[in-house]
Amino acid sequence: MCGIAGMFDTVGTREAPRGLVERMSNVLSHRGPDSAGFHFEPGVALAHRRLSIIDVEGGFQPLFNEDESVVVVFNGEIYNFQQLVPELEALGHVFRTHSDTEVIVHAWEAWGEGCVARFRGMFAFALWDRNRRTFFLARDRLGVKPLFYAVLPDGMLLFGSELKALMQHPGLSRNIDPQCVEEYFALGYVPEPRTIFTSAAKLPPAHTLTLRAGERVPAPREYWDVRFAPDIAIDEAEAARGIIERLTESVRLRMIADVPLGAFLSGGVDSSAVVATMAGLSASPVVTCSISFDDPSFNESQFAGMVAERYRTAHHVEQVASDDFDLLDTLAELYDEPYADSSAIPTWRVCQLARRHVTVALSGDGADESLGGYRRHRLHLMEERMRRALPLGVRRPVFGMLGRWYPKADWAPRVFRAKTSFQALTRSAVQAYFHTVSVMRDEQRQQLYSDAFRSRLAGYNGIEVFDRHALRAGTDDALALIQYLDLKTYLVGDINTKVDRASMAHSLEVREPLMDHELVEWLARVPSDLKIRGNEGKYVFKRALEPMLPHEVLYRPKMGFAVPLARWFRGPLRERVRHALLGPVLADTGLFDAATLHEWVDAHQSGRRDYSASIWSLLMFESFLRRQGAAAIA
Repeated sequence: MCGIAGMFDTVGTREAPRGLVERMSNVLSHRGPDSAGFHFEPGVALAHRRLSIIDVEGGFQPLFNEDESVVVVFNGEIYNFQQLVPELEALGHVFRTHSDTEVIVHAWEAWGEGCVARFRGMFAFALWDRNRRTFFLARDRLGVKPLFYAVLPDGMLLFGSELKALMQHPGLSRNIDPQCVEEYFALGYVPEPRTIFTSAAKLPPAHTLTLRAGERVPAPREYWDVRFAPDIAIDEAEAARGIIERLTESVRLRMIADVPLGAFLSGGVDSSAVVATMAGLSASPVVTCSISFDDPSFNESQFAGMVAERYRTAHHVEQVASDDFDLLDTLAELYDEPYADSSAIPTWRVCQLARRHVTVALSGDGADESLGGYRRHRLHLMEERMRRALPLGVRRPVFGMLGRWYPKADWAPRVFRAKTSFQALTRSAVQAYFHTVSVMRDEQRQQLYSDAFRSRLAGYNGIEVFDRHALRAGTDDALALIQYLDLKTYLVGDINTKVDRASMAHSLEVREPLMDHELVEWLARVPSDLKIRGNEGKYVFKRALEPMLPHEVLYRPKMGFAVPLARWFRGPLRERVRHALLGPVLADTGLFDAATLHEWVDAHQSGRRDYSASIWSLLMFESFLRRQGAAAIA
């Protein structure tokens, strides 16, 4: 795992300022504290920060081919590199290292832009081919590794593993994209391919960008997409065996490392499955790391302890105080753009703990998206059965009236919180799912925005992100559609972003066996009724794991990495909330309705309503504005 950055002149052969490129590298030093490497030639500058994982002695970057006409800087891991080396050697390529990075330059020589289709792993890289006068950027299929880029008005392209690297260039505009503000307050993150700044973009997952000196910058090209077509003729037993076989292979590939390796163990099904599989492949005890909470309602450490005891892991636990809110400004600096998933706090802490014991940690991320593991998946299927049973002309007036008149009962048991479900039944499947996952619902955002900002949005709504992906989903299966939406939005923009930034803040590499693209492709074809059966999500996955994990771990309610926001904002962060939401930073943007902000703060702090998710989103936006020095709304 590393950090990469650099520049490419798309219109000529200008020399990149060395001092500027060094600053771009330095702000990524947390991603690669072991060494820094640079390559400069007319029109091209490459920088690399190294966290040594494989071929510690020989895998330094930038790395060249035999005649030094091709050079690459790379962040990530190519898990199948050992299988590709003999194939490339048979084509006449000579390897000088044992690093997976060297596979990239020779694969480029052999297969050109198609090389990415041969890689199995998580990666973001930049490659320069002097003979072909070609500059090539690529990102892995599921967006595990980030890659940002910008083309300045003078034709200079900047790229980097994090947005902060690009922000070192004085010519990068800090103007905020108003549509991204809307998307952020809807989803809690800025979805691909845009960034909060109009001047920069994210290279989307499974895309490459090929630039040739003196030619116009093209649009990124997609090289892979998953098709959710649950059409495999397979029974439960066959599916269970297939899952275990593929999970074992994926974990085995991710256990290749020349440095200490371990795993996160939350006590949930997914991380427990990874640890159990690792234990079966390892001759020595697996190093596992868990976070416990002093608030019992958020603590699942006892379940992690069950798995650790069963597999006799070298288990490390650290308790996090329920008032662990000191990271607010740290998170704003870490993520570079607004990011509102509060589980970033415990994620940061577990990465901090893991780095004391290992350099590489395996995680359980990605299973919920592929296997129907979220509660919202089950609720959506229930609603979708009703939507398909009743025509829209009947649903909209009946459930629309119920949705308007039914009270919003945040305080009540979940079974009585029917307002959202009534509202969902008046919508299409995509509209309803967007409504379900939104941090702030449409009506809340309309209340929040000022008249001037609503006018500037000109009717734009964040649902257009979902609409764009839904058009390409290619399925009428209710679960398959929302799984595709999750893979394109939530998994990349929220989960992968959270884990990448939190882990790299501690120079920790996190690997994701449940996001192996071959496993994801196969799971996309498993029938939906094997993923959700009745009220049980990840049904066949849990059945497959029954011989490996305690029943209490497999069949308990999902908890997640939650933090007590509602209590914080009424207690220890009471004044912080009032100062941030009602102070000059948000007011000066002109984006928000002052009366609404006052009402939300007063209602929440009095206990009348729970606005904790909305308040957190606004806190993180205010912190972003203060720390990043953003300019005006574009």
